[in-house]
Amino acid sequence: MSALTSLANVDQLFVKQRFTLMVNTYDISTLGPDGRSAGEPICFVKQKRMKIREEINFFADESQQEPVLRIKKRNVLEFRGVADVQLPDGTVIGQLKKDFGKSLLRSTWQILGPAGELVATAQEKSLAMALLRRGWGWIPVLGDVPYFIPFHFEIHVGDTKVGEYSRPATGISDRYVLDLTGDPQRVIDRRVAMAFTIALDALQDR
Repeated sequence: MSALTSLANVDQLFVKQRFTLMVNTYDISTLGPDGRSAGEPICFVKQKRMKIREEINFFADESQQEPVLRIKKRNVLEFRGVADVQLPDGTVIGQLKKDFGKSLLRSTWQILGPAGELVATAQEKSLAMALLRRGWGWIPVLGDVPYFIPFHFEIHVGDTKVGEYSRPATGISDRYVLDLTGDPQRVIDRRVAMAFTIALDALQDR
């Protein structure tokens, strides 16, 4: 069973960022029984830094022999605009877009369908924590170490809260938990949801 096939029935994901130079790398797994650690591995993610056109690649495992998904910005100059979520053959299965107006105070993202239709929104839950993170980013040296301040996003489909995405204030590495158990109909494509977990770290400009 492929990583994307097994993902279709997964409502909770665990993401861990590795400490590496020049690249962002992540391990994505199911959420372990304790609700705080990794379960079964799903894929390995790699983002090359210092690229004009953002591209983040998802692979079946660390060997990087089997691509399964990618996030790709629309054009060279669109540093913070819409990013397509694509299958290896280039088929667009969803889009991710940061709402910059609302993000001035609290980071807000839109999860879109393949044709750009709105599927869900995600916004930082706490205004106070959002402002604290922004203040931290202006502190020399410390601003480059953002993992001491956790964030917590709430995900809504229309007016209904269907999930949460959070980074606990534990450990020295970035660890994230996505919980979409409030979306049993799986309105949100789980492949796009998985891509979103990485975009919130790699493209967030925290």
